[in-house]
Amino acid sequence: MAYYNPGCLGNYDFDNIALYARKRFIEGYKTIDLLLQAKNNREKEEIALVATMDLDDATVENLNLSCQHAEQCQIRNCRSLIKKMIEQEL
Repeated sequence: MAYYNPGCLGNYDFDNIALYARKRFIEGYKTIDLLLQAKNNREKEEIALVATMDLDDATVENLNLSCQHAEQCQIRNCRSLIKKMIEQEL
């Protein structure tokens, strides 16, 4: 069953995001390799969310996101959820 963050305007599947986070931070895949394996734009967007975990919160807040939801998105909410999911894996 897919887990969704109710505050996520993109309605991303956080089960998929957790899978990409596991591959990136636990299995050691490079972000570019994950992006090359993505089958569609949705997967690329979810991988990009995982990629922001390499950055500190201040840097992410200063990014000019090109996401269609960037004007209203609270990316820190997604990052917090992803961090919790990664911590549960460790």
